[in-house]
Amino acid sequence: MRKEVVLITGAAGEMGQALIERLSEEGVKNILALDVKPVPEALRARCQLAMLGDILDGKLMDRLVAEFAIPRIFHLAALLSTRAEFTPEAAHQVNVEGTLKLLKMAVEQSSWLGRPVTFMFPSSVAVYGMPDLETKARVGAVREHQWTMPTTMYGCNKLYGEQLGRYYARHYRQLAANARPGGIDFRAIRFPGLISAFTLPTGGTTDYAPEMIHAAAQGAPYACFVREDTRLPFMAMPDAIKSLVELERAPAESLTQLTYNVTSFNPSAEALFTRTKAAFPNAAITFEPDLKRQKIVDSWPENQDDSRARADWGWSPDYDEARAFSDYLIPNIRERYRSPAG
Repeated sequence: MRKEVVLITGAAGEMGQALIERLSEEGVKNILALDVKPVPEALRARCQLAMLGDILDGKLMDRLVAEFAIPRIFHLAALLSTRAEFTPEAAHQVNVEGTLKLLKMAVEQSSWLGRPVTFMFPSSVAVYGMPDLETKARVGAVREHQWTMPTTMYGCNKLYGEQLGRYYARHYRQLAANARPGGIDFRAIRFPGLISAFTLPTGGTTDYAPEMIHAAAQGAPYACFVREDTRLPFMAMPDAIKSLVELERAPAESLTQLTYNVTSFNPSAEALFTRTKAAFPNAAITFEPDLKRQKIVDSWPENQDDSRARADWGWSPDYDEARAFSDYLIPNIRERYRSPAG
């Protein structure tokens, strides 16, 4: 008998670690954690199995099909936006080819299981592309179908990943004599910038927010790479995990689309600076915009319209900007860097 597991790719990353914690706290014991980096030891104990492996490895995919029943997949593995601009071809391989391999595996799993495999796909605000700051300010919150003209490899990869998911869910092999659409229940979330109190950022273009707070807590100087007036949507990591789990569990009949925006608050970089300085008065934070990264950030909307998620599956964040700082970020980050002497 194949062992039934919940597959989490990118399990050693920020979101992967938080998702493992959430699922294990809810009593999910059969987590298969997969990453090219080791999952932290404390989290390995919460998994049925933690594997080192690359989603581009065809033999690994064959092994997963042969050894495991996988009705649920959280595909979190990705090369993020900043790193992707330095190695765009590698990013395409990981973010597109890797996703394609997992979708193919999910089809095979669905055939063996006799029911659709739920495939959760974190997408990104990077799929949007605003032509200029005037348009960005005028438009405000964008809906899922608007301004999807990304300027980064990561954004292109994520937008195409959404389209691949739609194809596999609704149109897979549509001309084949034995075509069987519906083998994959694909659900994507377009996340804003994510801020975690417990893990360090790893290469996202929105990482100026968590980098600023973590540096301040450590007493390290920080040069923010965007202008003070830069405004983007953000979300505390617990809400990101909440949205991922809630969408995965939402009844299929309540969903009117495959891809949903979610968001929580959209402060300016100056507002982030003010809240960080209030918590850490000695923080040495300066603004030294990197013009190339600034151009990318300026192409992303200042907010996302998540009204469809709220209507279809009851999405509502637990943390607004004030609570994200007062109840989650500041106390936990302060504790993280507190010296043993206290």
